[in-house]
Amino acid sequence: MSILTSWPREHLCLTSKQRREATERVEAEFSSTLKSLKIDIGLVEMLEAIYVPLGAWIYEKKQQKRGPLIIGINGAQGAGKSTLFTLLEVTLAEGFGQRVVGFSLDDIYKTRADRLKMAEQVHPLFVTRGVPGTHDVELGLNLLHELRSARPDKITKIPVFDKSIDDRCPESVWQEWIGTADIVILDGWCLGAQPQSDESLQQPINTLEEQEDPDGRWREYVNEELKGNYSRLFNMMDLLLMLKVPSMESVFEWRTLQEKKLAERIDHSDSNSGEPLRIMGESEIRHFIMHYERLTREMLERMPEKADATLHLNENHKIDRIQINQG
Repeated sequence: MSILTSWPREHLCLTSKQRREATERVEAEFSSTLKSLKIDIGLVEMLEAIYVPLGAWIYEKKQQKRGPLIIGINGAQGAGKSTLFTLLEVTLAEGFGQRVVGFSLDDIYKTRADRLKMAEQVHPLFVTRGVPGTHDVELGLNLLHELRSARPDKITKIPVFDKSIDDRCPESVWQEWIGTADIVILDGWCLGAQPQSDESLQQPINTLEEQEDPDGRWREYVNEELKGNYSRLFNMMDLLLMLKVPSMESVFEWRTLQEKKLAERIDHSDSNSGEPLRIMGESEIRHFIMHYERLTREMLERMPEKADATLHLNENHKIDRIQINQG
């Protein structure tokens, strides 16, 4: 099976020889991790056509900046943000000698207890993680500042969120990053989202908004959050990449697949948390996705013109077009 597109020639960076050598180094490193990525087309072909040129483009941007380059990855649920992070991490490290660290907006969700408190004090819909307002944005800001100014011997602790119990893991199991970083990658479904106009919030867009937020308090609160600390967090990005899904229906289908994979990975007998594991069925997923639908539709329409690079995905989850908005 051949790839459907390649990195735009007018945005190719470095020489063809440098890119070819980088591809060879990355290919050798990926040979041991290919199975975990579940990529069903030729890895070398993709590296040569898309990911090494993307890595070279990012590497060139890094050379123009003092200190870590902070990259954001935007993409709806199931778009493949984690896989793209892995591809970039290995490509930049092995192909271009960069120290790369990353985390997800998912990792800085507020604890379940905090979201239950929000549900009581602000609006019941905030018990469900995902929308702006359910993240500990100050934690994310502090983490980025720490990584940006870290000394060689500094240990930076990166939070971990366990979706199977819908709660943040204890600090004792957080990841640790030692020293400085050349590139910091942050991914999140709403990364870079802009607040909507007051007029656009008036009419509900799905049954969840119609039945569970009839007066619009929840969506107005989410919108205000985007105007505040979320804007500060998003403004720390030096580059914004978007994985653009083809439709909202694809979001549902791909998020359902994610949940099935999560269920397969979990050995229910090994849960030591004392909390029930929260694996959603299809009807629950559709209801869950409705929480995200308003912002997702807005981003699908507007983000490709804002992001520095957009990887357009087709119905088969393959990149079929690459759009660059920055020279």
